[in-house]
Amino acid sequence: MIPAGSQGQYFGRQDESNDEFFYSQPRRVVHIDDNAIETVSAVFRDFIPSDSVVLDFMSSWRSHWPYGHLKRRLVGLGMNAEEMLDNPDLDEYVIQNVNDDPVLPFDDEYFDAVVITVSVQYLTQPVAVFKEINRILKTGGIFIVSFSNRMFPTKAVNIWRSLDGAGHLDLVSSYMEYAEGFGDVKGGLANAKDSPPHDPLYVVMGNKMDVSAE
Repeated sequence: MIPAGSQGQYFGRQDESNDEFFYSQPRRVVHIDDNAIETVSAVFRDFIPSDSVVLDFMSSWRSHWPYGHLKRRLVGLGMNAEEMLDNPDLDEYVIQNVNDDPVLPFDDEYFDAVVITVSVQYLTQPVAVFKEINRILKTGGIFIVSFSNRMFPTKAVNIWRSLDGAGHLDLVSSYMEYAEGFGDVKGGLANAKDSPPHDPLYVVMGNKMDVSAE
């Protein structure tokens, strides 16, 4: 779905100023309504095993971690330290602008799960980032990408703004396909019974494949 040589055209943005300026001001907003938040939490509970080490990628002041679901550690990686300090679920956090540098500061096979919640639309190098996420996931680990129809439009990439929900599902699935190393990739509308009237909550997920078994 991603045409060759399309970085500037498809992954450009209306606002190409440095993301560090845009995200320097804390924004304590949740982007999705309560029903969609509950759906995110339910997906985490259903698909992330307890006692996992989890990376909340592109994190902010809320991770929507399910109440009572035990974890070993939840690490946030985001752009605003003040927001992540306010996040009650994070055990530690890292500041990094992944649009400038997609190489992640974690060892290979470090995390049991990685989640991106309502932020994938801002990635300007999504395949490079997804390759890094595959690297830091343990074999069999799960990668969960969730999103709705809300965004900061000036910072969302052009291709995202041109597509509808079904198109976004295909796009994120193609990121996983181009990144390679993910299997059992599936996606859909996770709260179909409640949307509308509530915000839609789309989910794409995949597991890191065992390449040694191929």
